[in-house]
Amino acid sequence: MVGRIPIQNLWFLMLYASELTRIKGAFNAFVEKDFTEIPDLIGRLLTHAVEQRLRRNISRGYRSRSQNLARVRGRIDVLRTETQQLLSRGEVYCRFEELTTDTPRNRLIRAALDMLARLVGNRDLSQRCRSLAATLGRSGVSGNRPSSTDLLQDRISRNDDQDRLMVALAKLAFDLVLPTEEVGTTAMVSPERRETWVRHLFEKAVLGFARVELEPSGFYVRGGMRLNWQLSAQSDGIANIFPGMVTDIVIDDPSASRRLVIDTKFTSVLGANRFGGEVLKSAYIYQMYAYLRSQEGRGDLWERASALFVHPAVNARIREAGRIQGHVIAFSTVDLCQDASTIRVELRDILLSAVS
Repeated sequence: MVGRIPIQNLWFLMLYASELTRIKGAFNAFVEKDFTEIPDLIGRLLTHAVEQRLRRNISRGYRSRSQNLARVRGRIDVLRTETQQLLSRGEVYCRFEELTTDTPRNRLIRAALDMLARLVGNRDLSQRCRSLAATLGRSGVSGNRPSSTDLLQDRISRNDDQDRLMVALAKLAFDLVLPTEEVGTTAMVSPERRETWVRHLFEKAVLGFARVELEPSGFYVRGGMRLNWQLSAQSDGIANIFPGMVTDIVIDDPSASRRLVIDTKFTSVLGANRFGGEVLKSAYIYQMYAYLRSQEGRGDLWERASALFVHPAVNARIREAGRIQGHVIAFSTVDLCQDASTIRVELRDILLSAVS
């Protein structure tokens, strides 16, 4: 358990928050029974993807190097050559690009295989991970995990599109080490002490889940949609100081000309009133009311838009909805203490009810 949430349910959220949701068909391998052993599932998928890639040779890339050489290669650094008086020794200092297999993405994949070898429960799978990591090592891939900056600079081209799945799985493998606080090479912090991290994880997981469940049926799912106020007769400086609006998730159903705005909150949906009872938190209602009403009059999907709040809960269930000036606003909770398969069914039911 991490806080009051089972570790495997955190893995479940990480799974749907990962980049795998953006890769077409990547979730075809994820079935209900696999959610109890997500590390082993990630390990099986990654080893299979690496084996397939090795049959066609791993991708290569260029890295910058500089060295004293007896012949010219690339560009000559004249200042360095003169300073060190290299010409007297028959050498020049050159800067050049070298083709190599030791790219950031390949180092990430090898480091992930080493990590999964220690994380998975299946002994044969663990040995398979170690064997593939050793094969990458013999191919010239070092075992140091690349930095985030290195990965951002290593752009995956269209010709290397097969690497996207491996990179996404490798990144997820490192996310799966989060629940442990044992001494290791990767420093992570337990989620109960980083509420902001967990809040973003829950939001990204709901977004990824909506992509996986609804986009194959023709829905269009977006995250982080920025809204504009319809200001008129405005003063010169009001646009610079007026607060912006950004929705968490927007789901469009083109066939029915319908739009659903989803806002996720990693807090209780209910608050206490002054009489000691429980009420919906008014700030959330005001926020969503502003989202919906401020976009009216544009003649698009906002005219019939509905809203949904999704909150996590522990041993609780809320399914309530109401219509305010033509817009349906619903409130639902997901019990994160259930097993991962049940959470999946519950989330699917919430989304399908909201978009129908």
